[in-house]
Amino acid sequence: MKIRNPFKGLSKTQWIIYLFSLTVVTVSSILGGVQGLPSVIASALGVTSLIFTAKGDVFGPLLMVIFSIMYGVISYSYAYYGEVITYLGMTAPISAVSVFTWLKNPYEKGKHEVKIARLKKIHILFLTLLTCGVTFIFYYILLYFNTANMLFSTLSIATSFFAVGLTTLRSPYYAIAYGLNDVVLIILWCFASFEDRSYISMIVCFVMFLINDIYGFVNWKRMERKQKAN
Repeated sequence: MKIRNPFKGLSKTQWIIYLFSLTVVTVSSILGGVQGLPSVIASALGVTSLIFTAKGDVFGPLLMVIFSIMYGVISYSYAYYGEVITYLGMTAPISAVSVFTWLKNPYEKGKHEVKIARLKKIHILFLTLLTCGVTFIFYYILLYFNTANMLFSTLSIATSFFAVGLTTLRSPYYAIAYGLNDVVLIILWCFASFEDRSYISMIVCFVMFLINDIYGFVNWKRMERKQKAN
């Protein structure tokens, strides 16, 4: 079986965004000191996952599974148990489900672009209720583990769950939800960096994630118009 090289499908714009993001997070992670090596690997995987997700390639959510595991380990080192639970218990397994749904719904047979789905009211209602339920349950779990910065840790669970849900549903608005999650995580790691400056690399990482998610929304809307036209 021929092994596909997913990087061949990146456009010039995507290459620019990807290489810029990769360079920034790698340099900031190396300069981060103690958390340098795991941050370099996790950040590189994260921005790679986002650029492929932004182009509707299943390689994106596949890499997100790996990133979630590594990010969960880094979060554990600062007692951000909300991040550990979110990424290991929700983002990783739901991203794995996204891989399955994306593979089952290609835009065209033999192509590596997912078919974008239209959100229905029932989808939004169900996902909202599910997000509220999951957030309520995990709030008390986080409270039990004496999680640092409870408010933003709880918000991270809500925004992350909503985002992976929209990714599984193949909606362009997944990027908006992930963008909100990026903002929450930037705030969380700002708190961490007050005590350990090596965590500044995680702030830079999620700033780059935010840029990639903004591009992801713009590109998915472009893809949506193209698919509707055809």
